[in-house]
Amino acid sequence: MRTLWLTVACCATLSAATNAIFKMMRVPVPMRDGVRLSANVFLPSDRAHVPAILVRTPYGKGDDLVPNYKAFVDRGYAVIVQDVRGRYASEGIFEPLAQEPQDGDDTINWISRQPWSNGKVGMIGGSYLGIAQWKAALRNNPHLKAIFPVVSGDDDYRDRFYSTGGAIKLGHRLEWLAENVKARGYEPDFNKFIWHLPLRTADVAATGRVVESYRQAMDHPAFDPFWRAVSTAGHLDQMHVPVFAVGGWYDNYAESDLDAYAFLHKASGLSRILIGPWPHNMSIKFPEADFGPASSVPVRRLQLEWFDQWLMGKDSALLSTPPVQVFVMGSNQWREEREWPPAAARLKSFYLDSAGHANSLEGDGLLRERPSRRDAEDFYLYDPRNPVPTRGGAVCCNPQVFPWGPLDQRPVEKRDDVLVYSTPQFRSDLEVLGPVRVVLYVASSARDTDFTAKLVDVFPDGNARILSDGILRLRYRESLEHAVLANPGEVYEISVDAGVTANVFQKGHRLRLEVSSSNFPRFDRNPNTGGPIAEETRLWKANQTIFHGREHPSRIDLMVIPEGK
Repeated sequence: MRTLWLTVACCATLSAATNAIFKMMRVPVPMRDGVRLSANVFLPSDRAHVPAILVRTPYGKGDDLVPNYKAFVDRGYAVIVQDVRGRYASEGIFEPLAQEPQDGDDTINWISRQPWSNGKVGMIGGSYLGIAQWKAALRNNPHLKAIFPVVSGDDDYRDRFYSTGGAIKLGHRLEWLAENVKARGYEPDFNKFIWHLPLRTADVAATGRVVESYRQAMDHPAFDPFWRAVSTAGHLDQMHVPVFAVGGWYDNYAESDLDAYAFLHKASGLSRILIGPWPHNMSIKFPEADFGPASSVPVRRLQLEWFDQWLMGKDSALLSTPPVQVFVMGSNQWREEREWPPAAARLKSFYLDSAGHANSLEGDGLLRERPSRRDAEDFYLYDPRNPVPTRGGAVCCNPQVFPWGPLDQRPVEKRDDVLVYSTPQFRSDLEVLGPVRVVLYVASSARDTDFTAKLVDVFPDGNARILSDGILRLRYRESLEHAVLANPGEVYEISVDAGVTANVFQKGHRLRLEVSSSNFPRFDRNPNTGGPIAEETRLWKANQTIFHGREHPSRIDLMVIPEGK
């Protein structure tokens, strides 16, 4: 390892443009504990004392300046691309839940001391690269002037390991581990390791080795002090760095991106957000949906304007525009707002109704604008050995093995363990914009189980396009902090966070709600035993009841924009 740091290349080479770019490759950046992280530095040839754009990545910094970053050097910025601790050419042990705040802070301080730096730093990147920005920003380093995180979220518990309802984001987490930290020579199989029990050792099934961060997550299924200590969301009140966040309606992190914006906007007014009809990779097009040419956004231009404002002191027209830009699906147009949720949004509820047979698409489930006068119940059997399969939605991160986006839900709606409730066809457009919450009155034969909810836009031809979904683990019905097992047969009012969306249900369309107890492998299967989820190998069936009517007004709560607003 010592030889690596003594053979740093420091020379100027010509770029594809007419200007030369000075490159310093595999530069050792010392951390406060003595560990050295490897960075590539790219400098504009005609500038001295320039601001810097920092990229910190666990995916490999590469051997040259990629075209995505070249625009910054051409603009007069230095670009530093660094392998995070324990990855590729950097020393140390990779500990993603703990390392990024301090290492980001140390790297920014190192940049400020370099002879080519004017002491001003910005950060860019998506996914883990965005997470690294949030972590660094929490330190309020005076040299960090602005960040631009893309599809990154702001909380390790509720974004990366668990859901807002306490279930494990199983497919997301295991697939990320399988692709990024697997043992050398190990060949993981997604369709095998997602079924592995007990969940505690699923890391070995996915990667061929023990993964400490995964085991830590299994040790802490509730949102306890362990998670509060590493949460970005829980410390946003300490952060004063301007943030321009970008997310996608079909990305795993959109809800947290919006929540973080809402908090920071109230605190300082210096942040912005843009959410489009994208998955975790903004450049990928969906095979079953086309949101039109307006859905493409010049993100690089926005980044340059953002950093010109905060790092170069150039007044940008960007700051004179509304700070919230969201793409509304259905109408396929952008909305500009001053706040989130939009001030014009109003609560609208649709209430569940049936004659007791809402099972499957062939059932009698309805959604009405008022609670039905009749009280009724719908029943289904949840068998964790035969869970409802995930079909698209805001999943992450490899669509080749775990398809994402606006897929047709009719294959799922054929199942008897899926309750289907639909409105009549709309006589005029209905614009839904904001968080989606589903209130259910439920009972189960199990001491612990799950309830899922899914919002669907039904087209005149029957295509049932998923918009958002969510889950609640019944033991966390009172809070994520404390698990409380249920009494079998007792009726509980629960609230399912079913995500966030922006969609116009057009005239002739219907709004649909699916209710079930599994969405696998987006979320792990609840074994229904009431025991520790991570240790369980037994799988029990559960009889589930959904109550609705005047006494039990089960419903879906939406934020709706009045016509003309």
